[in-house]
Amino acid sequence: MATVQRTSRTVLAQPLGLAPSFGFGDRLGLATPGHLAALRSAGHGIRGIFAQQSIRELTRTSRTPEEVMQAAIDALTVSRYTDPWSADADHLKTSEDVVRMATAGFIFFTLDPSEAVDQHADSYDAEALAAKFAAIRDEVPWVETYRGKKIELKSGTIEFSPEALSRAAVKYGRAIQRGITLARRVALEAKRLEQPFEIELSVDETSQPTSYVEHYIVADQFRKADIKLISVAPRFEGDFEKGVDYKGDRALLERTLKVHAEIAERLGPYKLSLHSGSDKLSLYPLLARITDGKFHVKTSGTSYLEALRVVARRAPRLFRQVVELSRDCYDRDKATYHVSATLVGVPAPNQIGSDQELERLYLDTWRDVPAGAGFTAPGRQILHCSFGSVLTDTQLANEIRDVLITHPGDHEEVLKDHFARHLQALQA
Repeated sequence: MATVQRTSRTVLAQPLGLAPSFGFGDRLGLATPGHLAALRSAGHGIRGIFAQQSIRELTRTSRTPEEVMQAAIDALTVSRYTDPWSADADHLKTSEDVVRMATAGFIFFTLDPSEAVDQHADSYDAEALAAKFAAIRDEVPWVETYRGKKIELKSGTIEFSPEALSRAAVKYGRAIQRGITLARRVALEAKRLEQPFEIELSVDETSQPTSYVEHYIVADQFRKADIKLISVAPRFEGDFEKGVDYKGDRALLERTLKVHAEIAERLGPYKLSLHSGSDKLSLYPLLARITDGKFHVKTSGTSYLEALRVVARRAPRLFRQVVELSRDCYDRDKATYHVSATLVGVPAPNQIGSDQELERLYLDTWRDVPAGAGFTAPGRQILHCSFGSVLTDTQLANEIRDVLITHPGDHEEVLKDHFARHLQALQA
């Protein structure tokens, strides 16, 4: 196994605590200079997570954890960056995942027990819910400690009704235990490696929003297990589709976000984490204000999309090939994503004569569209979902990297522009 190369000048990842933080995903290993430029120009106290990759992304990009970490360290070392930064081992599902990422030097662990979540819990009728609860009753002894309980918050009351408790137990009972098991493995690995660590819990991979009762119980059970959470990602109200702005009722989101923020303050404090945070600029001021700066925003594929903007401008024929392959693979690749784009929603490359128009239709989000209408960009979602098919095509991937390496100034500039917009919107 390759090891991360460290010198006396190497700046290693370190815990960020409750400082506001922003995760920059880098699927090509060339984006850190642009991320850093954006943070230096518009960060204003927001800490960067420069090395960030999930196991799924590693598989689809054919990269190793060590390569992801080394790319970030090299760029930060060259830039003489000395501020605190971190490295996120994203969406970990198994103990093997934990060991692999910890060994590579990752210290921020996003635990994802979603495979143990009952995704249908919110739709069970009374009879089905009772049967499901009876089946797991012995696994959730904590239910009785909440029965009849009421939590009074400034923004509302959390009532632990029998139905709410049963749904919480059925939906998250086994996921809580799996998450605790993973967290304990993180602590063991960190001790073995003599490394610091922070734990984020992701419970956002569900079709229905996380209720207040569910959020409270999940966080409280981790606290009772003596596991400190630095951030929690609930499933918020509305749609958080990849690569586009927020779709949903902002007034409802604001009301519910206030309650989630109070739960986070009472049971932590810990940060509220916004996953699929790319391009959700309309929500950023709300998130920053309601959490009083205790937030983490996670982005990933948007850096890949902006890299393709450089390709569109410097190698338009190559960009057309990328679009064509992405369209060919989209219906298969979108299976693991929450998106609404369809192939009929945007013309194929052979129907678009202008290279500039091709870029606009497949890469623009807030550009040239009314405020709040960023979700009208199906081309962006098509490219987002099919990154794995593109990057595992060796010839295409090498040609994309060659364009970016040949034009590093362009790459840095588009990333700086893109992420400065994100970071500025978080300065509420």
